[in-house]
Amino acid sequence: MAEDVQELQTEQAQAEATNEASETQPQAETDAAAEPEVQKAEFENLETPEKKVDTNRKLEMLLDIVLPVSIELGRTRMYIKDILELERGSIIELDKMAGEPVDLYVNNKKMAEGEVVVVDKHFGIRITNLIDPADRIKKLGTPGE
Repeated sequence: MAEDVQELQTEQAQAEATNEASETQPQAETDAAAEPEVQKAEFENLETPEKKVDTNRKLEMLLDIVLPVSIELGRTRMYIKDILELERGSIIELDKMAGEPVDLYVNNKKMAEGEVVVVDKHFGIRITNLIDPADRIKKLGTPGE
């Protein structure tokens, strides 16, 4: 029992020595040992109405751009001599068969295929197949396609 009392006195003396040492340390060191204050992170809302309006304005600017659109029934190569001999009623043979889809080009890039239709005595095209966007991107760098 005497040993237990002696152990308690030793522990009490050590605790007092620790308290005295911490009181003599500068305040900055004791603050550094304290746990940091944790705050909840706050993020800006990404879908603000201002950004949607800005995006719409940019898109509206693009809507006014004019691009050439052409429909190609087919192609052929001719000598200048044969071109000079063309007259009303001449027939030019193309590389496509009758009934094959025609090609729709926007800004000289193939965008779609379709079939020729007549609407009120005017020719038109009914789009039957859009070119895959991945294929269109691949062809952006190649001239003449």
